[in-house]
Amino acid sequence: MARIVQITNGTERRVALVDEPRLRLLEGAESTHALAAIAMDTGTAASTLAEQFATGPAVDYDEVYAGRASWRMLPPIDHPDEPARCLVSGTGLTHLGSAKDRDAMHDVQQSETLTDSLRMFRDGLAGGRPASGAIGVAPEWFYKGCGTMLRAHGEPLVVPRFAEDGGEEGEIAGVYVIDPDGAPCRIGMVTGNEFSDHLYERRNYLHLAGSKLRTSAIGPELVLMPRFDSVPGEVWIERGGHRLWHRAVASGEGEMSHSLGNIEHHHFKFDAHRRPGDVHVHFFGAHSLSFGAGVALLDGDIMSVRFDGFGRALRNIVRVDQTVDHPISVRALG
Repeated sequence: MARIVQITNGTERRVALVDEPRLRLLEGAESTHALAAIAMDTGTAASTLAEQFATGPAVDYDEVYAGRASWRMLPPIDHPDEPARCLVSGTGLTHLGSAKDRDAMHDVQQSETLTDSLRMFRDGLAGGRPASGAIGVAPEWFYKGCGTMLRAHGEPLVVPRFAEDGGEEGEIAGVYVIDPDGAPCRIGMVTGNEFSDHLYERRNYLHLAGSKLRTSAIGPELVLMPRFDSVPGEVWIERGGHRLWHRAVASGEGEMSHSLGNIEHHHFKFDAHRRPGDVHVHFFGAHSLSFGAGVALLDGDIMSVRFDGFGRALRNIVRVDQTVDHPISVRALG
């Protein structure tokens, strides 16, 4: 499975093919978006193009990954010219291991009453994997922001001054570019941390939309032809140099109540999601959360996510904005 990264040295940006323990710089495509455009135009697989273009100098991956090199990591996909043309979104309650944590989050303390979360999860079990040519039940869908909200491996994920909490959601995300005819094209998949405010969501399920408007991280690598049947992985939290929490997780269609095709249909059925040239990063849902185990993340904690076949682990530090919240004033122009 070919894997690529995007890196910058402050004056230029490059795409590189992962060839452990090196990164081989690509010649002929200055961004993942440009590589995808060539693949769409020529009909050549992006993985084949990456191998063909990897004729540039080699860079020490260990140094870049650790943040010690002049090159630093970028998210492995973005819209290099217009960040707002990258839509970041997600689908929840898709994983067989996720319902317990989410149902407890929205517990109405009535054992005979199903929460909205559990009802939606059961709907997915019943109708999330339709037969070929059929349309299944829609999954939960949420918006996380545009490309300015994406962070790379090694960058902090911030708990805003107005937030109640910040918690990791280790998962896999699909990466897409819309072709000139308006058809969605999947470039590949990435490891992701769909960082969210679970305390705010727990107070009222209708806060879900606001709880998702946070920075999130993807990378460090984009896998161009990934396996997505059953993908084992792990998520862990470190505090003060010691591992505080660890969980073996799994993603992929064999671990989910919805098929990949059904998730993709219900995302791209909207005309606004098929605008030529746009980039989409869509999180497929988490298996388990440290929040579900009673862990409250603190400033300085390090979150790590890794999936088999997806390259090196994605690591990000938690940063809590300590400034005091204040009202936002709107200036009237009329």
